[in-house]
Amino acid sequence: MSGYNAVLARNTDRAPKGLGPCSQTVAFSHYNNLSAQLPIDPESGEIVAGGVKEQAGRCFKNIKAIVESIDHAMSDVIRITVFVKNISDVDAVDEVYKTFFPTYVPTRTTVAVAALPMDALVQVEALVSNGVGSIPNAPQAGDLIKLTNNTENAPRSSLSTQTVAFSHYNNISAQLPIDPKSGIIVAGDVKEQARQCLKNIKAILESIDVPFDDIVKTTIFLKNLSDVEAVDEVYTTFFPDSGMARAVGYFPARTTVEVAALPMRALVQIEAVVSHGDGTPPQAVEDRHGIIIEANNTENAPKNSLSTQTVAFSHYNHISAQLGIDPKSGRMVAGGVKEQARQCLKNIKAILESIGHDMADVVKINIALKNIADIDAIDEAYATFFPGGIPARRIIGVSALLNDALIQIDAVVGNEEGTPPKA
Repeated sequence: MSGYNAVLARNTDRAPKGLGPCSQTVAFSHYNNLSAQLPIDPESGEIVAGGVKEQAGRCFKNIKAIVESIDHAMSDVIRITVFVKNISDVDAVDEVYKTFFPTYVPTRTTVAVAALPMDALVQVEALVSNGVGSIPNAPQAGDLIKLTNNTENAPRSSLSTQTVAFSHYNNISAQLPIDPKSGIIVAGDVKEQARQCLKNIKAILESIDVPFDDIVKTTIFLKNLSDVEAVDEVYTTFFPDSGMARAVGYFPARTTVEVAALPMRALVQIEAVVSHGDGTPPQAVEDRHGIIIEANNTENAPKNSLSTQTVAFSHYNHISAQLGIDPKSGRMVAGGVKEQARQCLKNIKAILESIGHDMADVVKINIALKNIADIDAIDEAYATFFPGGIPARRIIGVSALLNDALIQIDAVVGNEEGTPPKA
């Protein structure tokens, strides 16, 4: 019997097997990471007939089938991410969403993207709690609880909770640049909007007594990728946030994605994953075991002054999005999408090896493609890094990527030794 958490990949015939080499759900420690679900009928393998409502219903049915196959319920969902082809379809998706979450609502992110696999109108992703943990043959007591919280100092929604904590993580609903007092988008350009997004995140964290520098990963969704430098100016006024963080130049891991549209015609939306040192239920200071954030960079992968390549907390490592950049030259590798995909994955591999991990520890992969038709081509490269098709996976199409790249990949990775590493 192992005393360590293990990567636990599972599939059920009651949901689609997934597009390409991936598992429907991969559990590690106290979370199940689900592959993004398309509106595919598991029997026919085809997109269901009908419009966006029918497609949304099928996405949620697939998630429910996966969740139930691992002895969980929809109330165990911590975070939902909704990708739509047309932002005007969000209201229709919400009608379906309410039938699956009639009382408790998880944290949520909603964006419109340029394209989805199989020309779908909607794709839905879920993160689910895993109270029994993933130590082989040693289910845990299951006394962990889910802590939800909302504050009047940040925008509230009847369809999402501002923050949901489980075990040693807080998952924050993606924040739009909404003034919580007026309920409308703040006046001004993308800088003012980015500032309000980050102010909202900070208000949520303060409401649960969590410092801003406990953020381990941010995802920035931009209507116009050309706005990234303006957003970065604001970003650096929030990070680092404390004297200790400034002393070490700490920045969270980060992913930047261009979207086709955002709710309320916003220019920017920011999502955060946050460490939760006292766990759920809250542990006394003397019982927290000194869990710390461990940030790491290696010369063997591209470095960025505004993000850390990998940030570990407790039993997870969060990897910044990687482009097909050669770390030695600092330039995009020659060739097409296959070569770029291979370099992205080589960079992730180098980051993991620098912290004593390998690709077998990856539990979730997120891919953004300039051309959604490139899926088959990138899978040729992908399969050489994940021959067993273990990680859960998400693929979206975008209009543009940083450095005019064709592909961008980020990863969520198991960290069995925890932080600090066990002796």
